[in-house]
Amino acid sequence: MSGESRPVGPLELTRRAFESADRDAMMGLLGPDSVWDISRWGLGTHTGPTAIRRHFDDWIGSFAEFEITLDEVVEMGNGVVYAVAIQNARPAGGRGRISLTHASVFVWDGEVAVRVTHYRDRDEARAAAERLAEERG
Repeated sequence: MSGESRPVGPLELTRRAFESADRDAMMGLLGPDSVWDISRWGLGTHTGPTAIRRHFDDWIGSFAEFEITLDEVVEMGNGVVYAVAIQNARPAGGRGRISLTHASVFVWDGEVAVRVTHYRDRDEARAAAERLAEERG
């Protein structure tokens, strides 16, 4: 029926999370116990909407211009998605630009990202995603 919406899968949800580069849109994909783990970058682990929002505000808010694009996104199965993204930004008050590539592993429960872990190394992230997909199977 045309009035019914179909459930959105993990791959599409992950694309939406990156394509928006919008804090509010990303927050809409998180649940009350979601974890945003950027400890491999020395930026801690943030649990729950308040802590994750504070991190987003601190990180994205420190830039005058900020964009993020997907380089690769692969559904690994069982709600696990591996993604590589590139952040391009200009720091507030700065003239230079920065470019940061990172790999992420999203774990979805329905339409909620229950855990997002960011890695410096693509191979490490892919291996973690493969393990998680197998464990959740």
